[in-house]
Amino acid sequence: MVTRSEACFNRAPAPRPRARFLLLVTTTPRWQRRPPGSNWGEFGPDDQKGRLNLITPSRVRAAVAEVREGIAFCLALPLDRPGGNYHDLAREPPRLRPVVRHGKVKVNLHADARHPDVFNDDAVLLHSQASTHWDALAHVGSMFDGDGDGEPEVRYYNGYRGGTDIGARVPSPGRVGIDEYDGARALGLERLAETGVQGRGVLVDLRRAYGDARRAVGYDDLLRAMDAQQAVVETGDILCLHTGQTEVLLAQDGHPDQASLDDAFCHLDGCDDRLLAWIADSGIAAIAADNFAVEAVPPTRRDEGLAFERLHELCLFKLGMPLGELWFLADLARWLHEHRRSRFLLTAPPIRLPGAFGGPVTPVATV
Repeated sequence: MVTRSEACFNRAPAPRPRARFLLLVTTTPRWQRRPPGSNWGEFGPDDQKGRLNLITPSRVRAAVAEVREGIAFCLALPLDRPGGNYHDLAREPPRLRPVVRHGKVKVNLHADARHPDVFNDDAVLLHSQASTHWDALAHVGSMFDGDGDGEPEVRYYNGYRGGTDIGARVPSPGRVGIDEYDGARALGLERLAETGVQGRGVLVDLRRAYGDARRAVGYDDLLRAMDAQQAVVETGDILCLHTGQTEVLLAQDGHPDQASLDDAFCHLDGCDDRLLAWIADSGIAAIAADNFAVEAVPPTRRDEGLAFERLHELCLFKLGMPLGELWFLADLARWLHEHRRSRFLLTAPPIRLPGAFGGPVTPVATV
């Protein structure tokens, strides 16, 4: 059992100075240099699972041991929520359509008078990251000189290339078609699904700690809340952050009020170097939150030459750490607080959709 005094991850040191590039000799032709602070190659030259590799069988057994009551919590919003077009992301609610087979609409279809069977069948146009979802590792890349030739190019986790491994055939506007679009040949959503994404979740209730006012939560804020709630993370855990945003979104009934949402809730401060160093050193396998981006967008500052969303860059591009967004954590947070707990078994595989940059998930917490 890990005691609080032994939980060194709760007190990570300030980030150490790093060289501009780390030179490595690898067996892969994809890169000769990896970004500073990254773990490219550490899980193998062709790895596509990233930090989910840290959820080993022993970590899953430890997660199962957190089940004491057998109570399950659904951590997903309905797929048609939050609705609207918050932040102008062009992510719309799903649109259901009936299947038409042999000219017949397959809704209440009594197809054969010789038999009593009646059938329904439908299709859906789904924006993969409009509701509760995981970001796949193909979701965010960076302009990076992985070849050492002085020319930055589009790269993703473990050196996978834009235009070759991700988005090899991108259709022109107005010509979007399934036969024209490759999506992600590497690092797609199916790679997350194949792991099962089952392990121990650890919830930190930022709403209980800091309320509903907008707050960029840095290293000190996060560690203060974790200490107060006796929340300790270990290698392979999935950190879940409750801010209260999805509970408010549900109450807005499909019509998000951007004016009220923009100046509210906690978001991790992606510009806090100590926070980023803690995430990198903590050994956590993934982060999920009930807000729109996990980190504050827009960021607390914009430094030319650095990523706009630095936490996304660190997690997805450098570490191969999936990010969960728009999870519904309110009911679970209340139960954990009432029972003085922070840990639970989390089962959260996304849909196994090859090539997707992200996609829906119905996470289940079992306590």
